[in-house]
Amino acid sequence: MFKSVIQGLVIASVGALSALAAEPTSGAKGLSSPEAIQSWKKEHRNWGRWGDKDQLGTANLITPAKRREAAKLVREGVSVSLAHTLETREAADVPSPLEHQMLFHGGAPDATYSADRLGLGFHGWSHTHLDALCHMFDEGRTYNGYPQSRVDASGCSVLSVNAVRDGLLTRGVLIDMAALKGVPYLEPGTPIHASDLEAWERKTKVKVTSGDAVIVRTGRWARRAAVGAWDVSSSSPGLHASSVEWLAARGVAVVATDVGLDVIPSGVEGMLVPVHVLLINALGVHVIDNADLEALAKAASSRGRYDFLLSVAPLAVEGGTGSPVNPIATF
Repeated sequence: MFKSVIQGLVIASVGALSALAAEPTSGAKGLSSPEAIQSWKKEHRNWGRWGDKDQLGTANLITPAKRREAAKLVREGVSVSLAHTLETREAADVPSPLEHQMLFHGGAPDATYSADRLGLGFHGWSHTHLDALCHMFDEGRTYNGYPQSRVDASGCSVLSVNAVRDGLLTRGVLIDMAALKGVPYLEPGTPIHASDLEAWERKTKVKVTSGDAVIVRTGRWARRAAVGAWDVSSSSPGLHASSVEWLAARGVAVVATDVGLDVIPSGVEGMLVPVHVLLINALGVHVIDNADLEALAKAASSRGRYDFLLSVAPLAVEGGTGSPVNPIATF
């Protein structure tokens, strides 16, 4: 019944990404050239940090002590979803909508139950999903130096999403860039630098620490509601490559955004998604793309609380390049 779902889970979308290029973004800082990125990743990447056989990456930083610490953030027992409802209609930002077929329903006079079938190609800029560490290739390698040939037509033989089937449970920290800048949403092409992330820390007095999940809101879904869908793959607010230095220094375990993570154009000549490459391939950070952070932003603002327990449970798919997810923040 779920064959189409499994097929969607094991299809990597990285080939198309390497064929696209980016134009420089004005005001870029830090890691703004391919040469600087090449030098930085070789010096700072986490390959071998947790052993030659490691398949968890920075999820290793989510220790039992970190989980216990995060659980103490639950004071009210109020939960908020960070998932955008799966889109079922094609749009400028939804080239591959969810295939939803009702197999049995109440319209049949002899029906005793309902059942449906789902099919989803989730990678890209449309659906809320978690990227597995086998998702991004760089110079023929995946995270921890495994050859990219370990990802073939049958899926990922290493670094699949099944490596984190026990879930990612840690402290989540919302960084609301739109709120920081006093706007309902950032315009496409707006880069987010380390200085912006630090400014939010100063404003909220909430500091990002090792093992945290950093959740960055640009207001993408608020903009979509206000002005309509647009081609997010061609122009999007997001993290500039220079922000990776800050995220790495803080020991961030998970990064989530309401867009496709990277600012587009990236500001790095010839590279569409350098943040994806640096976080996933070099550092082993699990990434959540296209989260819907509107409800979370309201919940956090109304409480004056920007940290909470975050839980992420991907589908247990052996060989999967990622998984659609419904992250939950609990206050």
